[in-house]
Amino acid sequence: MGRGDLTGEEWARLKPHLPRSWQRGGRWGSHREIINGILYRNRTGVPWRDLPTRFGKWKTVYERHRRWSADGTWDRLFAAVLTDADEEGRIDWSMVSVDSTSSRAHQHAAGARKKPPRLPGKRHTPRRQHRPDEELGRSRGGLTCKSTPPVREGAGHWPC
Repeated sequence: MGRGDLTGEEWARLKPHLPRSWQRGGRWGSHREIINGILYRNRTGVPWRDLPTRFGKWKTVYERHRRWSADGTWDRLFAAVLTDADEEGRIDWSMVSVDSTSSRAHQHAAGARKKPPRLPGKRHTPRRQHRPDEELGRSRGGLTCKSTPPVREGAGHWPC
């Protein structure tokens, strides 16, 4: 196990929430190996092609990351792990800071392509392109990207 790889405890928390191989024919390789490769790339910033061979083929790691980003798997994993931690009482919600951030956006940020990205090996595209809590708009400072955190169930609405 390399520095920064998932520990046994972290893997045990993630494993029940990972997608299962449902396709006929070939099976997915080890999710743990792939996730470790994705974490390595995020931590070091190396190009996909320069991933060490211990994570498997770089293209497999890249395609799984891209597929899970497009179909919402990463969002579901985060929500599931957060729910588990909340049920176990490992999150102190009194320490949560709510922030609504405005970031300057370049003028070309509004010119994104209209077609959603194509999933490799799939005949259709994902249902949604962008997160519903982010949008580009005009303000006194020019184009900005307004991002607001989601509301926790039962917590009421965030003040505007």
